[in-house]
Amino acid sequence: MCLTAIVVSHHMGAGRLPSLPFRPMTHLPRTALVTGAARGIGRACARALAEAGATVHVVDRDGDAVKAVAEETGGHAHVVDLADPEALAALPRDIDVLVNNAGLQHVAPLTELPPERFELIQRVMVTAPFLLLRQTLPHMYAQRWGRVVNISSVHGLRASPFKGAYVAAKHALEGLSKVAALEGAPHGVTSNCVSPGYVRTELVEGQIRDQAEVHGISPDDVVGDVLLTRSPVKRLLEPEEVAAAVLWLCGPHAASVTGVSLPLDGGWTAN
Repeated sequence: MCLTAIVVSHHMGAGRLPSLPFRPMTHLPRTALVTGAARGIGRACARALAEAGATVHVVDRDGDAVKAVAEETGGHAHVVDLADPEALAALPRDIDVLVNNAGLQHVAPLTELPPERFELIQRVMVTAPFLLLRQTLPHMYAQRWGRVVNISSVHGLRASPFKGAYVAAKHALEGLSKVAALEGAPHGVTSNCVSPGYVRTELVEGQIRDQAEVHGISPDDVVGDVLLTRSPVKRLLEPEEVAAAVLWLCGPHAASVTGVSLPLDGGWTAN
């Protein structure tokens, strides 16, 4: 698959239609960076971008797993703890496509949520994307093309009890993405969120097993009656579906799609 970028000059007279020359992405020095790329959504995004022809920098704290993904995709592995600003500063800056995906969860009432856990989740899911934007946007601005895709969540648009740290972080990521969209627009840079519901990842599979044991019901009933109780579509998303949306946002047809949140939630936010 070949991605194509639309290059649009913002120095246009009033009412004048822009010239839209199509440039194959293979003619650009396109390089992607994906965080949380060792498994799940991040791994699927790395695979999709690599299959589209991008050179992918895969970032994760799980050294063995991220090295395996890099080998599979022909990319570059970076074993980095995203909570460490100094480690982030060592990541490459000449990035054309930035996918902020890494995240973690802690389920507890606000009265029992450890402050240090809340802070860690904000550092990984809000501060790290902000720092990566600061590092990579100058390169995107200079070449007048770039794509930022933030993997948010339906919990960036809606709240659930007992997920205060995660919901706060995803709401913050949604806002950060919109600011990046407004600031990046004059430079040919788009910024968007993909906001999925429950995705079939190791984290969610673990939640399903735990919920099945707690409620004394089958894993299938957990999916339909517990996790997806507010979703009309009663199935988990596959990581590849999220990756396909990410790839779409990097294509020429999405050149004017910026500052949006694309829900992949089975109708959850419509219900």
